[in-house]
Amino acid sequence: MAIEIDLSGRVALVTGGSRGLGRADALTLARAGADVAIADIQVESDSGEDAERYGVLAQAARAQGMVYTESTADEIRSLGRRALALKCDVTDRTQVEETVARVVDELGSVDILINNAGTLDHVGQFHNQNPELWERDLRVNLTGGFNCAQAVWPHMKERDWGRIVNMASVAGTLGGFGQASYSTTKAGILGLTRTLAMEGGRHGITCNAIVPGVIGTEAFNFANPDMNQRIVNRTVFKRPGEPQDVANAIAFLCSDLASYITGVELYVSGGVELFVF
Repeated sequence: MAIEIDLSGRVALVTGGSRGLGRADALTLARAGADVAIADIQVESDSGEDAERYGVLAQAARAQGMVYTESTADEIRSLGRRALALKCDVTDRTQVEETVARVVDELGSVDILINNAGTLDHVGQFHNQNPELWERDLRVNLTGGFNCAQAVWPHMKERDWGRIVNMASVAGTLGGFGQASYSTTKAGILGLTRTLAMEGGRHGITCNAIVPGVIGTEAFNFANPDMNQRIVNRTVFKRPGEPQDVANAIAFLCSDLASYITGVELYVSGGVELFVF
């Protein structure tokens, strides 16, 4: 019996899809047959003058030409799928609601939500953590996921079918040295995932979390090479994962093959959480 991931007829909304994991997720869902809307705080045609508000990583991505929101949508269209590239700040409920409304209006529904938007540039030991950046990280990484899930929830309930995948991190399960705000938000995402799974089941909605380890994204390559190697050495495979590894797991969770899987933390981490020596 052939087993195939088929998302034909489904519409996915991927947040934080301008690069890295989000871009890989969007392309993979499209290859599996879905139409895809990509929402991000940055799009190529935008002036970029507000990038400074979004943190160091956003500024670096803009400066180095690593914003691919619209080009990814074009690539999806070249596959024969419909696609949208939308500027959206997940911390702004009005923008989120307008984004979801546009996706429903132009693509017909929101069947799949990938809560990938996040920030991880607030690094410093606990006594040096900046209260303002702590609040920003809560708004983006945790409240942003809440905002998006709440906006798509009525549409999924109406269709009696939905898939929500939240992006957590091993920092949320193991803690992160110098990452108090980031690890806290990712731990919170796991609690939100379980609650949405419990409440969504009666409406045909599943909610699961991906728990990535060290993945070779642009953000990874911005970090200190020596620190990166230390983390890589903790994995079973002694190498970073690829964004495609995460995207493959997400495509599976969004398919009918995973219809009886909900509330799980799926590690895509190369075993970094194991006692490796």
